[in-house]
Amino acid sequence: MLDACYTDSAVQTAVDLANTLKPIKGEDALETVEQLRDFLDNHSLAGTAESPSSAAEQGAGMRQHLTRADLAEVRALRETVRAVLERASTDAVGAAVLVNDGLRRSRATPALRHDHDRWWTEVTSDTDRCSAHLAVTTLSALASVIATLGPARLGVCAGPNCRATFVDLSRNGSKQYCTRTCAHRASVAAYRSRHNPR
Repeated sequence: MLDACYTDSAVQTAVDLANTLKPIKGEDALETVEQLRDFLDNHSLAGTAESPSSAAEQGAGMRQHLTRADLAEVRALRETVRAVLERASTDAVGAAVLVNDGLRRSRATPALRHDHDRWWTEVTSDTDRCSAHLAVTTLSALASVIATLGPARLGVCAGPNCRATFVDLSRNGSKQYCTRTCAHRASVAAYRSRHNPR
């Protein structure tokens, strides 16, 4: 179980950010300010699903005033998030350094929150930069997975034609592929290889 301060949606935001870059296909879904705005519209910048509405309002305000500088900062953050996802299972110490440096740069601050008879911790940033809020959400979520489930839960798809990243939140921790589609393709390829030797 994840640390109570991070939801699956924050973890998914980290994975989705990393996967806006598809290195094998040479595709980049984060090349324009409009694409950044669309990404932010589909992902919460808050650390929890039940975060105060003021955080949602602040996020909406940031999205209206995005610039090319914001895009460049988020693309740089994407490199960090992707590197953490790619390295954690083989170089956990290096991944931790990346997470800690990213949180430090984003001026991350933990806070204890209370709302509707529920307490939770949330990591926030005191800057108004979109990239800082996104860094806090994504890097804190990945840090939580590493701390509670272990660094081997972060990875890169084992599909030969895929470099998508994933976080394995399953009970048994045996995920090797980013999606069932990739797992199925690999299974079909292995079957064909066994039954059609050259």
